[in-house]
Amino acid sequence: MEVRRRLENQDAEQESISESEEHHSNDPHDSSASSESSDNEQSSRQLSTSNQSDWKRDQKNIGLLLFLYLLQGIPLGMAASIPLIIQTYGASWSQQALFSFAFWPFSLKLLWAPIVDALYLKRFGRRKTWLIPVQYIIGFVMILLSYYISGILDESAPISTSHYPRIYFLTSIFFGLSFLAATQDICVDGWALSMLSKENLGWASTCNSVGQTAGYFLGNVVFLALESKDFANRFIRQPLHMELQTTGLITLPGFLLFWGIIFAISTTLVALFKHEIDETTVSNEPHFGLVDTYKVLLKVLRLPSIRSMAVILLTIKIGFSAVDSMTGLELIERGVKKDSLALLAIPLTPLEILLPFFIAKYTTGRKPLNVFANSHPFRLFLGIIMALFVYFTPSFQNYNKTFPWYYYALAILIFSLQQIFVYSMFVSQMAFFAQVSDPKIGGTYMTLLNTLTNLGSSWVSTAVLYSADFLTWKKCTLSDGGCRTPADEKNCAMLGGICRPFIDPYYIAVTISTIVGIIWIIWKYPTMMRLQDLPLSSWKVPDENLKKKPL
Repeated sequence: MEVRRRLENQDAEQESISESEEHHSNDPHDSSASSESSDNEQSSRQLSTSNQSDWKRDQKNIGLLLFLYLLQGIPLGMAASIPLIIQTYGASWSQQALFSFAFWPFSLKLLWAPIVDALYLKRFGRRKTWLIPVQYIIGFVMILLSYYISGILDESAPISTSHYPRIYFLTSIFFGLSFLAATQDICVDGWALSMLSKENLGWASTCNSVGQTAGYFLGNVVFLALESKDFANRFIRQPLHMELQTTGLITLPGFLLFWGIIFAISTTLVALFKHEIDETTVSNEPHFGLVDTYKVLLKVLRLPSIRSMAVILLTIKIGFSAVDSMTGLELIERGVKKDSLALLAIPLTPLEILLPFFIAKYTTGRKPLNVFANSHPFRLFLGIIMALFVYFTPSFQNYNKTFPWYYYALAILIFSLQQIFVYSMFVSQMAFFAQVSDPKIGGTYMTLLNTLTNLGSSWVSTAVLYSADFLTWKKCTLSDGGCRTPADEKNCAMLGGICRPFIDPYYIAVTISTIVGIIWIIWKYPTMMRLQDLPLSSWKVPDENLKKKPL
């Protein structure tokens, strides 16, 4: 489902931030100190970190970071809700594939992150130079879009009848919002390292996780629930003895307008009242100029070990692509309400928070990729179970088009089991990244690996959605003729018939992707075992290629 894919991408970014913070907070010159002195420093640092007064000293900065990450999650959550909305308006698979490009910026932000880091106005601040205009633009776009979104998503004119023009516009808008949110993420990630005191740097990843998840939750789950008239009537108006309405408690235009204004007001307050600290006084990690950063990335990509790992990261999601990208949309096609689908994320959230802690103890050894590789077949198997669940969904439906509670309980059980293996792969993968990353360029190295991971999710999602249209076989209800072309569909309609699929592309896509996934694990399992047995020197860039540059 889209929610799961977004959370997977988000968690990869959070681990990158956490790893970068670790390298920023460790002084490379401490190795010359005695063992006893080092232990004392560590104990002192631990006591300082746990001291409440230290936390209170940064509480305003922690609150600001939480709020900035929450703002970042709002457009991401809204973007994730759009596929569910346009599916109810008759969007085709190729149109869903086109909109999936709106999620690509977070998979590509490494391309412009060095620019954001290197170019800035010193008087205004390294991070505020980009953060303030980016957030103003997000707010302005959301306010402007609030006046036109109803026309774009006009239910009286299904998206399928107007074909691509509206989808192109919708994709462009949300691609732009995702691009701006990714740029804001770069700014806030960097600002956190200078905004927080050294002993409180661990709060940065917490702020990212909690803030972005809360924003995504508001922009996706809360919005879809409160926008639904069925949810509002059944769970709010009816218990409160209010008059039932034909609309939800909020509308998409109103939601966009509200958050657009919040962006504008909060950005103004940050610009006027929050001053930025010069990062050169708080960072010990080597800093590179704009050109040198791209050179370092190219040198990392030339390492044979990284090239082998890149192939794995860019192709491993093929086996899960159909289930991850199409299941939510297929459930909507079979009568599940989009708000009900979004609400399934609520009981899964505690599981997603706790799972990494339980899995981490199995991935802290010398061979974390064992868990990664061994979880792959189980995730493929859960994909087949999920496809069967989709197939039998109509048989659970009541006469009034609703679903019983045990249907949703079964859905939560299946999704929870799948999440266990999703997070097993994710945590073990991140443990391996942390193990092999070159500490001299830790932040850049981890960001590169996470970019490859996210790109591997994005391209397979787009590809499988595009392929679904070619895998769709329709037949006219009043003749034996097929409906392969628009002309065939028009002729069928003139006869008074309807073109209906007699072979659902979802099951074809799941079958093909699962077979490819089985072939993939047979092909790449030996490679994964070989990569984790390589010496750490195989993952390092030679020292002569790293030249420290001033900020």
